[in-house]
Amino acid sequence: MTAVLAKAEAHPAELATTLKVIAELAPTGAESEPPESASAHQAIVNAFNAHPDQAFRVRELHELLGMPTSDPGMNVTRSPLGRLTRQGFLTQPGRGRYQKRT
Repeated sequence: MTAVLAKAEAHPAELATTLKVIAELAPTGAESEPPESASAHQAIVNAFNAHPDQAFRVRELHELLGMPTSDPGMNVTRSPLGRLTRQGFLTQPGRGRYQKRT
């Protein structure tokens, strides 16, 4: 019985230590920022919402948004454009062109 009591008394101390470690490692709400890809994704969606009748090539979209027009940077953008097309938000009126579905 004394062993069980000793174990139960040690448990709150272990919990306090665990909470202290978690508090030190976890970012606070003020420090955490949304991932860059999420803000880039939202900027792409906003661009198509602002220009619903215009078809964009990836390079034109990057120029509009002030994003780098290097090939690796544009290749990264093609993935969310494909996803938005599959989800039905965008259409492809021509090869390499994307437009908001109306």
